[in-house]
Amino acid sequence: MAYEVTATRRRPKTFDELVGQEFVSATLKSSIKSGQIAHAFLFSGPRGCGKTSAARILARSLNCEKGPTVNPCGVCASCREIGRGASLDIIEIDGASNTSVNDVRQIKDEVLFPPNAGRYKVYIIDEVHMLSTNAFNALLKTIEEPPPYIVFIFATTELHKVPATIKSRCQQFAFRLISPETITAVLRDTCTEMGITAEDEALFRIAKESTGSLRDAYTLFDQVVSFSAGNIRAALIREKLGLVGLESLNALAEACAANDTATAFALIDRIIDGGVAIEQFVIDMAGYYRSLLLLKNGVTRESLLGYSSDRFSGSVLERLDSLHLERALDLLLDLYRNIRYSVSPRFELESVVSKLSWLSLWISPPELREEIARVRAVLGPAAMRPGIPDETGAGTSGTENTVKLAVKEAGEGPEDTAAYASEHAGSEQEIFDSPLQFGKPGTFTEEFKRRMAAREAVPKAKAGEGDEDPDIPPQAEMVRRVFHGTVVRKK
Repeated sequence: MAYEVTATRRRPKTFDELVGQEFVSATLKSSIKSGQIAHAFLFSGPRGCGKTSAARILARSLNCEKGPTVNPCGVCASCREIGRGASLDIIEIDGASNTSVNDVRQIKDEVLFPPNAGRYKVYIIDEVHMLSTNAFNALLKTIEEPPPYIVFIFATTELHKVPATIKSRCQQFAFRLISPETITAVLRDTCTEMGITAEDEALFRIAKESTGSLRDAYTLFDQVVSFSAGNIRAALIREKLGLVGLESLNALAEACAANDTATAFALIDRIIDGGVAIEQFVIDMAGYYRSLLLLKNGVTRESLLGYSSDRFSGSVLERLDSLHLERALDLLLDLYRNIRYSVSPRFELESVVSKLSWLSLWISPPELREEIARVRAVLGPAAMRPGIPDETGAGTSGTENTVKLAVKEAGEGPEDTAAYASEHAGSEQEIFDSPLQFGKPGTFTEEFKRRMAAREAVPKAKAGEGDEDPDIPPQAEMVRRVFHGTVVRKK
C-alpha cells in the first residue's frame, strides 16, 4: 500500500473531529438538525485550519443516505465516494486555476441539471479570492437564486479580496488559528496511534513552529519522524531543523546582561557554526526576550512562554527590567527587518548583540525624565527657565542666574560675578561646577583665572566643541550628559 502523509490520513471526517473550530462545528450542526441549510457558505481563515475539510464534511452530511445528518455514517455508497473524491455530485474547483468568466459560465450551465445520486449538488471552490472581477460578477445571480438542490461552499485565506456583493449572499464562517496546546494533544494522539515515543517538549516545539496550522504541524511531524527512528526528542529536532535551544539562549542573554561582549560573540560563532540560519537565530532570540518580558510582567503560562518559567535565566530577569527588555525586543525586531537588505546579515547580528551587551547601561526616556525632574528640584525653578529677572531687574538666562548665585555664595565681588556669568551663560557644566567646587570664600577668582588661562593655551582644533573638561567632577559630568541628551551612562 502506498504511503499516505499524516495530514491526509488524519483528515477529519465528522464535525466532532474538526479540531479547534468549535463555533463553526456547532453552528453547522445546528443548521443541519433544524433543516435550515443555506445555499452558499463562505469559509475564511488561515491556511491549514480546516476550511476544505469542513466543506467536505458538510457535503458528506448533506448527501449521506441516512441524512441530512450531523454524523455521516461513512459506510454508505455516497460517503465512500465523497471520501475517495469520486462523487459526481460533489464538485471541487481550484479557484486559482479557474479564474476566467468562461469557467463560471460552465458552472452556470451545470447547475441546471439535478444531482446524479445524492440530495444536493455541492460546489466547493477553494481559494475563491483568485477569481477575476468578471468571474465574480457572472456568479452573482447564480449564488443569489440557485436551484434548491445547489449548495455553494467557498473557501479563502484572503477574505478582504472577496467582493462585498459575494459576501452578502453567503453565510460567513471565520476559522481560527489552532492553539499550541490543542496541536500538541493531537500530535500526542498521532504518536500513540503510530506507536512512536515522543518528548512533550518536542511535540510542543513542533506545535509552536506550525504557528497555528494543523496541516503544517502534521507536515513537520512527518519530517521529524523520518529521522527520529521512532523516538522524537527535542534535542534532535533542534539539531536537524536548525533551531536554537533554550540553554544557548540563556547563555547568550546572561553574557549580554553581564556586559560580556567577548563571550556573547563567541556564543554567536558557535551557534552559527552549528548550522543555525541567522534569520532563525533572530526569531528565536526575539521569542526569548518576549518570554522574559512576559515573565517580568507576571505571565507564567507555558503555552505563551514556550517553556516552563523556571527554565529561563534568573540572573537575566534580575539585571533587566521591563523597559530594558522592551528595548531589546525592539532591537531584534528591527534587525529582522533589516537583515534581508544588509550587506552582511552576520554583521548586523553582531552589531545588535553588541548593543544588547550594554543594555543595562541604557537610560530609558522615563528614567531620563525622572532624572531631569530630580535635577530641576535640586537647582530650583530659576535655573530651568530662561529670562528670569535678577535682583537688579535685568533679564538674564536661568543658567546665568544660577551661575551668579553660585558665585555669590562663594563670597566673590560683583565684578567677578558679572564676568564669570557672562562668559559661561548657557553652560550647564558651570551650574554644577560652582556649587561643587567653589564652596569656600576667596577661591573663586583664582580658580576662574586659572581655567581661562588653561583654555586659551589649548588650540581650538585640539580642544573640540564636544570635548570633556577634565576638571568637571564625575557627578557633574553625569548630569551634564543628561542635559545634553545623552541616554547612555558612561561605562
